[in-house]
Amino acid sequence: MSLPLLQRTVDPSFCRYTPADAEPLELRIPVRAPVEGEQYRFHFDMTKCIGCKCCEVACNEQNNNPAEIRWRRVGELEGGTYPFAERFHLSMGCNHCLEPACLIGCPVDAYTKMPDTGIVLHSADTCIGCQYCTWNCPYGVPQFNEERGVVGKCDMCHGRLSEGREPACVNACPQGAIAIELVQIDAWRGTNAAAGNAPGLPPAFETMSTTRITLPENIDDSLRKADYHRVRPEHPHWPLVFLLVLTQMSVGAFAVLLALGETAPKLAFLFATAAGHAALGFSLLHLGRPAHAIRALKMWKRSWLSREVLFFSVFAGLTAVAAPAAFFGIGPVKPLLAATVLAGLAGVVSSARIYMVPARPGWNSPRTLVEFLMTGALLGSLLAGGPGWFTLAAAVAQAALTGWKIYAMRTSAEFEMKQSARLMTRTLRKHLAWRLALLALCLVPGIPVAVALAAALGSEILGRYLFFVSVVPRNMAATFFSGAEAA
Repeated sequence: MSLPLLQRTVDPSFCRYTPADAEPLELRIPVRAPVEGEQYRFHFDMTKCIGCKCCEVACNEQNNNPAEIRWRRVGELEGGTYPFAERFHLSMGCNHCLEPACLIGCPVDAYTKMPDTGIVLHSADTCIGCQYCTWNCPYGVPQFNEERGVVGKCDMCHGRLSEGREPACVNACPQGAIAIELVQIDAWRGTNAAAGNAPGLPPAFETMSTTRITLPENIDDSLRKADYHRVRPEHPHWPLVFLLVLTQMSVGAFAVLLALGETAPKLAFLFATAAGHAALGFSLLHLGRPAHAIRALKMWKRSWLSREVLFFSVFAGLTAVAAPAAFFGIGPVKPLLAATVLAGLAGVVSSARIYMVPARPGWNSPRTLVEFLMTGALLGSLLAGGPGWFTLAAAVAQAALTGWKIYAMRTSAEFEMKQSARLMTRTLRKHLAWRLALLALCLVPGIPVAVALAAALGSEILGRYLFFVSVVPRNMAATFFSGAEAA
């Protein structure tokens, strides 16, 4: 049935009509299904869009989404100079990419690219709410529904399409700015993908977006997102902050204890084990559906998140055996500790690779892995009672890495990198100052180990908080004022 928003009907030839005596409107969906080598795609005509957001409302109405979740979004673009200023709108849903980043990274295989239509579908029943796909997609298409505990996204209203009816957004647009087309996959992948580029969007080639965009003629080179400079801190993801810091501390401690050999303090084994097991408990708090956490192991051959879960599960199991063996001095202690450290290091590397994605330029650097390893070295050496010079070296290295990171982002040519540096040094400057101050406290001569450990732990927690909130993601243009601000 048609949407209440705009009453439309669909005849057997797939044309849409207004009253019977009116002229037929233009065709907005193909008259046939895709054949081999083809798939469906969206076509958006920027010259027709008036920014009425009927498509947004229709999409939410069709999918029963709350107002704050919009699988189709209308952004604003502006450019030129007075008196020849220009303003256009950009309506985007899922681009049903040829190489969908959401699918590649999902640890539970909740995404499927349909072989007959090319539509990328998401299974809410399979999803565990890890939100990894929301970091991977450069368009910000998948969105987390906190109430349901799962991610959701545009599926091109594939049910309506299969019945010969237009998707909700296509049906509702009064200007005919949105349509469904067929695309030749090889031709698009080869030379035509540039037609998917537009101001306010990441380059189409990153995921081979299939959406075709018709731009106005003689478009101004200065046209850009209306919200270009409106950059805000991201979500802190506190469970992940503690997961990362505690796992890295535990792995670092076991590495130092292995190096110390027989001189290693016995209690440190138990403390390191407790930290590692507590970290896994924190990880469950991040999931929208923690009862299904075991599913995260499914895609270990492809997903770095699955590998992180796998390696840290092995690490936790080995610590439960190695720590008592070392504490009581029984069994093959060194081989057990060596295996524990190797599993832990594999987990830390997997953790870093989770965040090294093109859609988050501030994370997508070897610095992420170095930062994680330095956290393990600093906290692990303090927890295990390692040599003082090693702790000092780790603290200095971490401080230097922080300064280098800010400098590299500030001098980068990428807008997102520059804005990440701006967030850290302006909006979040107090958090940064406290992090560095606590790190400096570790360098004070004669400071008690317990105080140094507490200071270092606080510093690294702040560091990981800054890691999450200061990253500026690639995304599509949005309206200048969000719904909250407009209210």
